[in-house]
Amino acid sequence: MKSPLHTLAPLVAGVLLSAGVSGCKREEPKPTSPPAAATGAASAGPPTKAYTHPAADQLGTLPEGIGLPVGAALPDVSLSDAEGRQVSLRELGSRGPLLVIFYRGGWCPFCNFQIRELTTAFPEFRRRGVTPVALSVDRIEEAAKTRATYEIPFPVLSDPDLVAHRAFRVVRHVDDAEFARLKNMGLDIEAASGRDHHMLAVSAAFIITEGEVRWAHADQDYKKRPSVAQLLHALDQLPR
Repeated sequence: MKSPLHTLAPLVAGVLLSAGVSGCKREEPKPTSPPAAATGAASAGPPTKAYTHPAADQLGTLPEGIGLPVGAALPDVSLSDAEGRQVSLRELGSRGPLLVIFYRGGWCPFCNFQIRELTTAFPEFRRRGVTPVALSVDRIEEAAKTRATYEIPFPVLSDPDLVAHRAFRVVRHVDDAEFARLKNMGLDIEAASGRDHHMLAVSAAFIITEGEVRWAHADQDYKKRPSVAQLLHALDQLPR
């Protein structure tokens, strides 16, 4: 029986072209039309900045001590979504494959770029039966702003107490110097999370099927993340 995770080479090529994947660092993109789902004042959104993509031989890799490896069980954690409802990752995963994305917060321009791309490509994930899930340390109110800004059609979960971050081993501490630098830029991570722990996510992506990690990628460099095309390709290449 064929899995819903099937190949679609023409689409991958199209997304590669639209995302501007080139192996070179890209400049901040010129204003473009918002995702099809976004309308009205929300379509402008917070600033976005294009991120770079890992080379093919770096895809599906984890830094030492970071991230749940392939074969690990999906952690049994429940978090609040942008509406304040409790969402169990295991229950969500029981409905079909998940693409779990950890991002730093709605204040991060690289994260916003990634979220816009995922929102635009949502129909292709659903075509494969996959539900993207975005998690950050942002408090519920901030997660709700992010979801409303891009009219995100998939779950956006709030984890200020680091329950899922610790379970997935993607916690990163912001030292005093970085905290001060961010605050000088007008980025108050304490206000965003409602906590003073100064913890953020390591940028990471996990593909979960049947309650098990099937593919995992993380990078300490928050400016480097798998593109949508790379994520779709990873999904399509999973063993049936």
